[in-house]
Amino acid sequence: MRYLHLDVFTQTAFEGNQLAVFPAPPQDIPADRMQRIAAEMAFSETTFVFPADGGGDVRMRIFTPGSELPMAGHPTIGTTFALAAEGAIERGRTEVVFELGVGPIPVSLEWNAPDGGLSFAWMTQPLPSFGREIEDRGALAAAAGLRQSDLIDYPIEEVSCGVPFLFVPIASREAVDRVDVNRKALARVFAGTGRDSLPVFFFTMDRPAAAGGETVYSRMLAPDFGIAEDPATGGASGPLGCYLLYHGLVTGDEARDMLSLQGVAMGRPSRIHISIHSHDDTITRVRVGGQAVMVAEGTLLA
Repeated sequence: MRYLHLDVFTQTAFEGNQLAVFPAPPQDIPADRMQRIAAEMAFSETTFVFPADGGGDVRMRIFTPGSELPMAGHPTIGTTFALAAEGAIERGRTEVVFELGVGPIPVSLEWNAPDGGLSFAWMTQPLPSFGREIEDRGALAAAAGLRQSDLIDYPIEEVSCGVPFLFVPIASREAVDRVDVNRKALARVFAGTGRDSLPVFFFTMDRPAAAGGETVYSRMLAPDFGIAEDPATGGASGPLGCYLLYHGLVTGDEARDMLSLQGVAMGRPSRIHISIHSHDDTITRVRVGGQAVMVAEGTLLA
């Protein structure tokens, strides 16, 4: 099986989040085989693209090294760039619809003029749902290797736009970089809520003088999902934008044009664009966008 290797949410090779795309796997490949391949690739996610069987243009399945995901951002953006490079998405097309585990997900396309390749892709995510909060802030801070004073006075809260994440607002970039999760202690925190564990997204709006134009500086850790740390998490970026708007950390106008800088602590900086639209205090549209660069291609022999 032929595969493509892309770096996503970046224009620079060896930055962003790595992705393996299998553009034409056997249609009868079993799920456990795809899972084994994703573990072998050892990227945060690996995608397998199939002909559509619903109302979309293509059907896609997404696997981390440890489990299948119903939706994810960097695999959707990266696979869009891969299919455009392969000619499976014709140049100049303005939208493609992926059939994912959460249903059809539209992706808007922007092209380099007049005859260039794909320049940018925006995926529309489901509208947010807000879930449980972690009340024991001291225990959560300790499980993350932080002091309770490193947390700011906003909820530690679950938000989902298809895949749930736990969002932890932090006071400074220094504290975000200092996060060091104790997996057993974190499991005890989640057990205290009576729910399964979640990927944890740490972020700060701290903007030192040397910062660029980013709205937030972030890290995402999901050890229970086979991802020690993710350089770029598009599936968390839509909920992140919703969290920021819902809790008044950004205005409605600001929410339409946000940038999350993630992966710096890993040496793989990623720039994830977020656009949240709202009307009368109700979120009406969630979009996450970015770029990707082709790094390599290969053939799986096993």
